[in-house]
Amino acid sequence: MAIGNPQQAYQQNKAVTSSPGELTLMLYNGCLKFVGIAKRSIEQGKIQARHENLVKAQNIIRELMVTLKTDTKLGKDMLTLYDFILSRLTDANTENSVEKLNEAEELIKDFRDTWKEALLIDRKKRHEVKA
Repeated sequence: MAIGNPQQAYQQNKAVTSSPGELTLMLYNGCLKFVGIAKRSIEQGKIQARHENLVKAQNIIRELMVTLKTDTKLGKDMLTLYDFILSRLTDANTENSVEKLNEAEELIKDFRDTWKEALLIDRKKRHEVKA
C-alpha cells in the first residue's frame, strides 16, 4: 500500500509514538508556527489567513488549558497565563494587532523553552547510569 503523503504519515506516526511531554512540546511548537503565519498574514493584509491561523493557535491554548492540572498554585498560575495568552490572541485577531500577537508569542516561547528544558532534564535523569 503506497503512502499518499510521506510527510503527513511521518507526522501522524510521530504524534502516536510520542510521550505526553513530547506531545505538549509539539503543541507549543505548533502554536508558535500558527502565530508566526498569522503575524506574516497581518503584515501582508491577508485577513482570512490571519483569522484561520489565530483560531488554530487559540485552539491549542484551549487544549493546554483543559488538560492542565490546577490542583496546585503552579497549575493555577499557569492557567492564568494561558488565559492571558488566549485573550491576547483573540485581541490580535479582532484588532489586527501585531503588538498583541507579539505579547502572546513571547509567553508561548517562554512556556515552550521551559518545557523543553524540563524534558531534557527528565530524559537525562532517566538515562543516568546508576552506580
